[in-house]
Amino acid sequence: MKSDIDYIKHIYNEILFIKDALTNTNESLFLEDNVLKRAFVRSIEIIGEASNKLSDDFKKKYNKPEWRKFSATRNHLIHGYFIVDYEIVWDLVKNKIPILERQINEILQKEKTLFD
Repeated sequence: MKSDIDYIKHIYNEILFIKDALTNTNESLFLEDNVLKRAFVRSIEIIGEASNKLSDDFKKKYNKPEWRKFSATRNHLIHGYFIVDYEIVWDLVKNKIPILERQINEILQKEKTLFD
C-alpha cells in the first residue's frame, strides 16, 4: 500500500515532467502538438488521481493545494475525453502547476522527505 508521501512524489514527478516540457514551447506550439497535448492531459490525470488517493488526514494537514479541484479535473478529463479544452489545459500547466510545485516542495520539506 502506498503512503501519502508516495502519492506526493508521483505528483511531483508529473510536475517536473510538465515543467521540463514547457521549456521550449508556447501556447500556439502546444495547441499544434498532439503528442504534447496528450502528455499534459495524462500528467494532469495522474496528478488528479494521486490527489484523490491522499488520506483525508493528510489533506487536512496540508490544505493549501486544491486537492478537490485536481481530482475533479482528472475526472472531467477521464470521462469527457472527446471534449478536452486544451486552452484550459494550457492555463493549468502555465498558471496552476507552478503554484502546486511550490506547495508540494513545502510539503516535502515539512515531511523532511528527501526525493530519491
